[in-house]
Amino acid sequence: MSSQVVKTTEELVLPILEDKNLELVDIEYVKEGKNWFLRVFIDKEGGIDISECGEVSERLSEKLDDVDPIKEAYFLEVSSPGVERPIKTAEDFAKNVNKNVYVKLFEPINGEKAYEGILISFSDGVATIEYKVKTRKQQVEIPFEKIAKARLAVVL
Repeated sequence: MSSQVVKTTEELVLPILEDKNLELVDIEYVKEGKNWFLRVFIDKEGGIDISECGEVSERLSEKLDDVDPIKEAYFLEVSSPGVERPIKTAEDFAKNVNKNVYVKLFEPINGEKAYEGILISFSDGVATIEYKVKTRKQQVEIPFEKIAKARLAVVL
């Protein structure tokens, strides 16, 4: 059911976002404690502001009320993905070359299931990440299909 809610929400929100030249980053429908949350993460070049999130939330809420795909009570949240934005598609990887990323894998490569470092390149479906082991820089090539999750990573 959760995947159907996400799919329906995506179909409803995409026309709203296209109208405002905004990008859909992610949708999640999760239960936390006793409450259900439908979270829609949106963005645009240069970042998104709270008034844009509010407008999308209002328009999406009306559409969700009309279609009524969720039977239980839930909270709708429309927000920016934040500084540690998810990287989901090949296009996302291509746009984030030369940025610090965290990548979690379905299966280990070189004995590791997660890497954090600079995304050096993304070409032919392979992400090349430069990371440090103590003081030495190393590189790993990760096929896109082996990536379970990825996001931008803040460097402190």
